[in-house]
Amino acid sequence: MNNNMKSRYLIIGLFLSLFLAGCSNWLDVNHDPDALEQVPNADVLLPAAELSIANNLMGWHFGFAGGFWVEYWTQAYTASQFKTLCEYLPQDFNTAYNSLMAESLPDLRRIKAMTAEDENKGYYFIAEVLSIFAWQMITDVWGDMPYFEALRADEGIFHPKQDTGQEIYADLMKRINEVLAIDISKASVNGAQDVIYKGDFSKWYKFANTLKLKLMIRLSETSEYNNSNLLSFIQQGNILTESAKIPGSMWDDNMPGKRHPMRAFQAGGANYLTTNVRACKTFIDYLRLNGDPRLTNLFSGGTPAYRGAFFGDFDSKEASDGSTPDNTATFAGIVFAANADLMLMSTWEVNFYIAEVYARAGDHAKAKEYFDAGVKASLAQHGIASTAIIEEDGYAEWINGTVEEEIKQISMQRWVAHCNYQHIESFLERNRTKYPSVNEIDIKANRRFAWDNFPVGDLTISVNGRALLGGELPASPMYPDSYLFRNNNAPGQKPNVGQKVWWNRKAGK
Repeated sequence: MNNNMKSRYLIIGLFLSLFLAGCSNWLDVNHDPDALEQVPNADVLLPAAELSIANNLMGWHFGFAGGFWVEYWTQAYTASQFKTLCEYLPQDFNTAYNSLMAESLPDLRRIKAMTAEDENKGYYFIAEVLSIFAWQMITDVWGDMPYFEALRADEGIFHPKQDTGQEIYADLMKRINEVLAIDISKASVNGAQDVIYKGDFSKWYKFANTLKLKLMIRLSETSEYNNSNLLSFIQQGNILTESAKIPGSMWDDNMPGKRHPMRAFQAGGANYLTTNVRACKTFIDYLRLNGDPRLTNLFSGGTPAYRGAFFGDFDSKEASDGSTPDNTATFAGIVFAANADLMLMSTWEVNFYIAEVYARAGDHAKAKEYFDAGVKASLAQHGIASTAIIEEDGYAEWINGTVEEEIKQISMQRWVAHCNYQHIESFLERNRTKYPSVNEIDIKANRRFAWDNFPVGDLTISVNGRALLGGELPASPMYPDSYLFRNNNAPGQKPNVGQKVWWNRKAGK
């Protein structure tokens, strides 16, 4: 092991020690500094990889870009940090790519190499499942990427060729089937080192099985999708019933290195959440006008209360509402709890997947059952006991309809449920289903009309980015600079952030 690798794993050990300082027996990183070769073992690498993947899901790129591109949030009028996101200017999410490709996936690969021949398949199983999860995220976000030859510099492959998303998906499906065939009846890991499921392999098996469900349902608009197969699959059971997450109790908002990744951009005087981010009218109106009880957990303030701003609108001095000029108006801010759970896969997400499979099969009763379960899981996550919104006359009451009408109902509640928890997942699922729909009203042409008449529950096209994508919404980031400039086999850059990944085929914006 070279000196750089030794230093990296010492840093990992110190980080993890700091991260849960005061949590009794959470992680033993008391290694002899003269025996550095013992540091990067599976016990150290597993929690580092789990935290690295999770932190990216609600970190700088996936957290903010996902939140803006599904219009939970918009850039504040008096700040500029996220104007480029809201104007659909080129974004490559380079930081997230580097983190996943240089940290998370190499650590998981190392765990697999260390434990491949072990009789105890615990570490190998978790590492392979998380590797599949991370690779799906990479190809879902960026599309075609190096995969089969990636991470093989130790074999002399320094310029891996690019593979298609379709090829990557086929191999991920092969890998998930293989890992699900592993006998884990006697598998174990040090539960203190597994920050997600504490070494409970009944839960890890369900996570892996549900990851297969996620891989299959993402292809709903392709010729490879078979709803009958999905229906049979979910009816076999072993589907996730407890969210895979980093629990919010692990965070300490007062200590650098121990904060929720989104809170890290607020703490220490950074103030990104309070200075740069405001409630988007698109989303907050949907909650407010429907009386959704999650509203107060997600937003605060505004004059009048819970006023949201048009998406991507920075220069207006008009009074869109007929009273207060936009540039001096007080818009609602966001609420982001310091102890928010950090989700890899949520129970509401899974229930909504299953509801969709039943909706496509024409089983209204089962679709309703799992739809209701998904909404209840989201409400419970917010500490809300009342389920009035899904009961008779509630705005989210299940209504039997056509397959498309039922998919829309499911998608709208997924949109709400993912806010503050799974922003990049919300972006990907909107790309797949095309819900919420997009209304093409030109806000700038008649702000007062748009303010009074914008359809509740529709997305809008950025006011200041309207022309850039030809009236389309963002579909994927650009290829990361670190990939294009370091790989001789890299393709040319994408034309813009409107390029769709291979499974994004449904008609609509």
